[in-house]
Amino acid sequence: MARAMALFLLIGICAGNSSAQDLAGIAVHGFVTQGFLYSSNNNYLTMKSSEGSAQWTDGAVSISDALSDKLRVGIQVHMYQLGDLGGDHLQVDWASGDYRVNDHFGIRAGKVKTVFGLFNDFQDVDAIFLWVLLPQSAYPTSNKGFLLGHFGGELYGGLSLGKRQYNGYAGEATLDLNGGYIKLFTDSGIFFTTAPAGKVYGGDLRWESPLKGLTVGSSANVLALDGSAPQGSMHLAPSFFNAQYVQFTRGKLYFAGEYRRTPFDTIVTVGPFVIHNPFDARSWYAMGSYRVTKKVQAGSYYSHYVNKSFDTHLPSNYSKDWVVSGRFDFNDYFYAKIEGHFLHGTGLGYFASTNPNGLHPNSNMLAAKIGFSF
Repeated sequence: MARAMALFLLIGICAGNSSAQDLAGIAVHGFVTQGFLYSSNNNYLTMKSSEGSAQWTDGAVSISDALSDKLRVGIQVHMYQLGDLGGDHLQVDWASGDYRVNDHFGIRAGKVKTVFGLFNDFQDVDAIFLWVLLPQSAYPTSNKGFLLGHFGGELYGGLSLGKRQYNGYAGEATLDLNGGYIKLFTDSGIFFTTAPAGKVYGGDLRWESPLKGLTVGSSANVLALDGSAPQGSMHLAPSFFNAQYVQFTRGKLYFAGEYRRTPFDTIVTVGPFVIHNPFDARSWYAMGSYRVTKKVQAGSYYSHYVNKSFDTHLPSNYSKDWVVSGRFDFNDYFYAKIEGHFLHGTGLGYFASTNPNGLHPNSNMLAAKIGFSF
């Protein structure tokens, strides 16, 4: 509760001063959200959701300034608590300089957002989404900090041949020491004090088709990671990931879908033992929504994940999530969301340390969130 009050105070101070800052040429934006989960079985995302848990607080403040017509600089700091993840420290989501030569070419450098799939580079902006939880097969909430950005550079722009946008990037990705991937290592007895890191490079190309409202695109990246802990080490050789997606907007209707394949083999070394952890993850989702009134929006999605490296009939190797969602906007700043999840399989979102008695193969879950943004 103290963390939530501190976040609300920080956002309130920034919001109260934002008009003055905008007049000075500096743009200040931020958000704070409070979430709640209740599940019929199992504990989800390290929260004690089977008992009902509100241990999910999230907040960020971003500041940017246009130094010239072509150059803009900015930073976003972020603090969150999601069950056992996160904590009482500020982390930098992004901090970069952006030099836009023209509509066809620009460059960013610093800690930049990673453009991958339909939503990855703006999944930190909760206020724009209907959903309490984005499809976890593509956008795992427990690892949002790691997936959101990387240190390096990015080229971007539009192509004159049709309405096409491109992004290309290269740099270094670093695992979040307080995130879900490190939590999995901790649960297995390997405690990292220095975050595993490695090279990443990739790109994205999206096209606004002649059919009004229809966008299609494709992303690809290559990621490598290495890390050492007192108990052992981990190594991920350069691995190729790809995603294809489509989005359609027409009036009050919205539809989107995405397919991903992420094959990799993490090698864990503990003393003389070398352990291979192969994955061939195939995931996809399809979603749709309708704006009932100016303040009310409703929708649904289905999220599907399977690990082809193992027996796909075992619940631990798949996840199927049917979701029904609703959102109410009180005004331009405050909103509330609620959704029901019907989860089959345990391949995503579950951690051994918060489920010491094992996992049921299926669970129903209620998720709710209130938020304030400016």
